[in-house]
Amino acid sequence: MEKNRPLLMVVIGLGIVILLATTVVIVKVVKDIITGHPQTTQAASSGPTPDTIALTTNMLSQPAGSHIVTISGVGDRLSVLINGGGPDRILFVDPATGHVTGQLMLGK
Repeated sequence: MEKNRPLLMVVIGLGIVILLATTVVIVKVVKDIITGHPQTTQAASSGPTPDTIALTTNMLSQPAGSHIVTISGVGDRLSVLINGGGPDRILFVDPATGHVTGQLMLGK
């Protein structure tokens, strides 16, 4: 019996760790159910949140042949560099609404 004592201690220790981990998981699940937090699988399948806006290029109303070169953040706006379809230009877009708030035309 003395030879098996270290193995017995390891088994008892691992059993305690498993019980503690199971208790933590059960408490977390019950707490989420009580507080009404959505499960991650529901959040992933629910689609876009109210804070997300889907922007499309047709909202920019640019001439045919235009294409976006780059998009950068400028303060609380997006700057969109567009070339083709006329002179190169930079549009400033409000990401919350999708509206163009300003435009710079690049001249020669």
